[in-house]
Amino acid sequence: MIASVLIEHNVKSLDKTFDYVVPENLSKDISVGHKVLVPFGSQIVEGFVLNLSNKYDPSMEYKEVINIVEKTFCLNEELLKLGKFISDTTLSTRISAYQAMFPKALKASVKANINIKKDVYVSLNKEMDVDNYIVNHKKNKKEIEILNLLKEKDVLRKEINSPSLRKLIENNVVVLKSVEVNRNIDFVKEEKKNIELTPEQNEAYTKIKNSTNNKVLLYGVTGSGKTEIYIKLINDTLNSGKNVIMLVPEISLTPQIVNRFLSEFGSRVAVLHSALSEGEKYDEYRRIVNKEVNIVVGARSAVFAPLLNIGLIIIDECSSPSFKQDVNPKYNAIDVSFERAKTHNALVLMGSATPLLEQFARGEKGVFELVKLTKRISNNLPNYILVDMNDEVKKRNYVISSVLKDKINETLKNGKQTILLLNRRGYSTFMSCSSCGYVWKCPNCDISLIYHKTTNNLRCHYCGYSTKMTNICPSCKEEAIKDLGFGTEKLESIISKEFNARVVRMDLDTTRNKGSHAKIIEDFKNHKYDILIGTQMISKGLNFKDVTLVGVINADASLNIPDFRSGERTFELLTQTGGRAGRHHQKEYPFL
Repeated sequence: MIASVLIEHNVKSLDKTFDYVVPENLSKDISVGHKVLVPFGSQIVEGFVLNLSNKYDPSMEYKEVINIVEKTFCLNEELLKLGKFISDTTLSTRISAYQAMFPKALKASVKANINIKKDVYVSLNKEMDVDNYIVNHKKNKKEIEILNLLKEKDVLRKEINSPSLRKLIENNVVVLKSVEVNRNIDFVKEEKKNIELTPEQNEAYTKIKNSTNNKVLLYGVTGSGKTEIYIKLINDTLNSGKNVIMLVPEISLTPQIVNRFLSEFGSRVAVLHSALSEGEKYDEYRRIVNKEVNIVVGARSAVFAPLLNIGLIIIDECSSPSFKQDVNPKYNAIDVSFERAKTHNALVLMGSATPLLEQFARGEKGVFELVKLTKRISNNLPNYILVDMNDEVKKRNYVISSVLKDKINETLKNGKQTILLLNRRGYSTFMSCSSCGYVWKCPNCDISLIYHKTTNNLRCHYCGYSTKMTNICPSCKEEAIKDLGFGTEKLESIISKEFNARVVRMDLDTTRNKGSHAKIIEDFKNHKYDILIGTQMISKGLNFKDVTLVGVINADASLNIPDFRSGERTFELLTQTGGRAGRHHQKEYPFL
């Protein structure tokens, strides 16, 4: 048998198949779509089998396939075609497209370090006369106690740790058996809600359900109850025997979404995003492949989940730029969703309070079915107040306006919570020498380095370059260093000094550790903190019942970003962030 293999060399000239002989020991297991190890020149590389045939060329000297990397998971016919579509539309190599689909956890080099998690149970040996053993060993009370326990049920090995058990194992009275288990993804179980749609929600749900267009844009103001409609449609899809993919733009959004979905649908949900460990990703993929789940929730790459018979793809906050991958292959998860929907005759539902202008225009023109939700469930849209900081600077209020100070104090007095957004992390935006004007810049990117006080280093937020901060100017050797501008770290310091409040910060620096996103969100939800400070990761998808005040610091800063969408992005950021306030029948005052 001859296997045509697309090797993992991301070079356009090598974007073609090479033929290898399949050895006898692999011939029964190998399939099109499998990832294999093959020799290539002096290297051993991974590749994808794109074709299998019995056509030998006598003039060729074939090398052999060494091994199959992963027998359980392989790219099916749909995903192989999808890879070709991505390659053609993004002008990237096919191998880069297939690499994006195939999880890192299943690479040979990574998989070698992943152990399948197993629980070891103690059980009675059915071939032994246990009752007779008990009669003959009455004196050993501990052994008899263990045997009587095992008569009722198998017990985890770790729950029984005694010399008596080891003696029973030696005498072959009990046996050990291992059972494969999945690594559990931590989530906070919520009470399953009985969904009762408002008249407007019900109208929107009916329109979507009866739509003849397989592309629907759900344009709903913040707090209008889009998630409830999602859940209702998911239930309908599952009841029809089909599966669902749910895409969210940010990892920071997944904890609340996952908590809600796992509480609603239990073990039928698989979660895929970059914050999971490689072992967790491996387990989740195996669950999908083994058809143990019907719903996949995750960020951009979850669009490639190997689900069969897809009936619904939901893209929440569809305006987010994070659905576009910025490295090869530079695919857009929304376009990929449309392509997968074609194959499965599925519905693609895009939801947002701030859709992109072209998305809204397509809805208006009928390319998408446009469905609107114009009212909050609480019937309480936020009040926006614009504060001119030029006037505030005259009062020596350089960061927080006097009006915002008063409202924060009022919110704290009422026992409610505040969210403050500043879309720049770090302590200072740049460091400068007041003597000679020297500014620390990145040697790679030639932009000013951001000062991080907690680590006392200067960091480039583009390439990741970092260096220790010194008190002496490298140019003039004077001790005249000043920090200029401010980020979330400095804002946290100012707020902590200004108010008698419990403050927490959520940005890339505080969420590097596993589970940190979920912990901060859950702690804030449970009132362990009064004020949440963060970057744009707190602007979407979060729902806190006691947040009645939102402040956006330097709200117009994003207007100066060199991007033709800067105005649109600024509007989106302000609308979405303001929408976190007053979602539960309370008056709110978002400040800009």
